[in-house]
Amino acid sequence: MTALGALFRPQLPPERLRVIARLADGTGLDELWLWEDCFREAGISSAAAALAWTERVRIGVGLLPAPLRNVALTAMEAATLHRMFPGRVVLGVGHGVQDWMGQVGVRAASPLTLLREYTLALRGLLNGERLTSGGRYVTLDDVALDWPPQSGAEVLVGGIGPHTLRLSGEVADGTVLNESFSPDGVREARRIIEEGRSAAGRDDGHHRIVVYLTTATGPDASARLDRELAATGLTGTPGLGVAGDAATVAETVQRFADAGADTVVLLPTADEPDPEGFVRFAGDAVRPLVK
Repeated sequence: MTALGALFRPQLPPERLRVIARLADGTGLDELWLWEDCFREAGISSAAAALAWTERVRIGVGLLPAPLRNVALTAMEAATLHRMFPGRVVLGVGHGVQDWMGQVGVRAASPLTLLREYTLALRGLLNGERLTSGGRYVTLDDVALDWPPQSGAEVLVGGIGPHTLRLSGEVADGTVLNESFSPDGVREARRIIEEGRSAAGRDDGHHRIVVYLTTATGPDASARLDRELAATGLTGTPGLGVAGDAATVAETVQRFADAGADTVVLLPTADEPDPEGFVRFAGDAVRPLVK
């Protein structure tokens, strides 16, 4: 069955997360996703709070910027969450927005090399391995977690371009696709990811795909969706975004699921007037219609 999520945009103040997380938990949504956008809410601390405030909903973070975070620290934080809230944590890592990485002095000359080294190290540490490595960016000397997750932990990679998507297939457990992917784009991404998996000789289970879907509902939904697509430079790309009632949204979610998405995360527009109402709509009205 396709998992349905909603996203808490980091443009909202962090004190609003508690109510929204509890709504997601109570309405039956499968997942609530968070962003670690510079220089707004931090992903791990927000996820920890959301997990503590809820009982069942899975909390995803997409994405943690690899240049900003030492991999051992990310592994420690991730393992702690997985131990305290088993089965409810989904973490993705990515290149980070390069301008933001430059602002804090961590912009990598080769983001792809960094992401490869980082993902391999993070997965190894979370799987209980003891690692010594001397890569271009990731250096570890006899490092192992005292408290790794009891049953391992999946690591997702966020990607847009073909090189990163192929890398995700090679080294990650899943991929996070942003709102610029249409159903046809998801199919193409799945094809490239599988190329990477094949090249790496991987046959270790299903590679999970999470995709964001810009969503608007209510009397001004179409206008808000148009503004959002224009603001993000996505106007004119067919198959992006949805505006309408629960049935319309659910039908669009199904198109993404048919294209290969395992989880569809409804992304409210930046000018969504009622973020709490959006989560109620997603959980109470859309979730029962998604198969």
